[in-house]
Amino acid sequence: MLSTLIANWRFVWLIVASLLGGALNAMAGGGSFISFPAMLGMGVPPIEANATNTVALWPGQLVAGATLHGDVRRDLLTVVLGAGCLGGFLGAWVLLHTRQRTFLHMIPWLLLLGALIFGISGPVSRWIRARSTRALSERHNEPHIPRLPLFVALLPVCFYVGYFGAGSGLLIMTVLALFGMEKMHELNALKVLGAGAANLCAIFTFVAGGRIVWRLCLIAMIAAAIGGYLGARFTRRLNPDILRTVVVVTGIVIAGYFFWRQA
Repeated sequence: MLSTLIANWRFVWLIVASLLGGALNAMAGGGSFISFPAMLGMGVPPIEANATNTVALWPGQLVAGATLHGDVRRDLLTVVLGAGCLGGFLGAWVLLHTRQRTFLHMIPWLLLLGALIFGISGPVSRWIRARSTRALSERHNEPHIPRLPLFVALLPVCFYVGYFGAGSGLLIMTVLALFGMEKMHELNALKVLGAGAANLCAIFTFVAGGRIVWRLCLIAMIAAAIGGYLGARFTRRLNPDILRTVVVVTGIVIAGYFFWRQA
């Protein structure tokens, strides 16, 4: 009786966590900090939990990518998509060839890394927006961006997307900004497409490897889609700095919990 009750509560929490994860991704990002541990709580092995969570949250990226397609800088599209696809595939392939126990020990470090990356997203985003504003005011021509160095710089970031991915959107935007991109809407559009391509190729790899728990994935996907819709509607009413703080604290607390479990 008790075990059945606990199992039911874990199932309910998975739905709620997926709903919150979809909403957070629409409002600020970092939804995986909640939805991934909830998937683990269902008794799913770590690698399968990460793969299933990636599939469940990906449709939200598809919607965002379709919405932002008009802002894409076409001359860099093939570079970003190429790095995303190759990096995402390699990251997913390495994940599938990682031992479950090894990945379990890496989880708190990956969560902590993602939380710290997300924590600096505020200052970095303000720096990028300042560059964007200056570029618009000066109205100078688009700077030439060397394609091969950009591809090489994006590849390890997209590898991280395929392997785990928390906080990776900021890393993609930072790389693009360091290479001279200055318009915020173009940075955001390429970030979404790059991360979406990496996750899509990772998903194909996970599916081919038979690592998706579909009975949980479909439920989490529906909940995340509803959460994403609600988050998109309410995102402008909430303070982004408060949201970012909540996500960072949540990530650190969850990472601390996994550190404690492994102690």
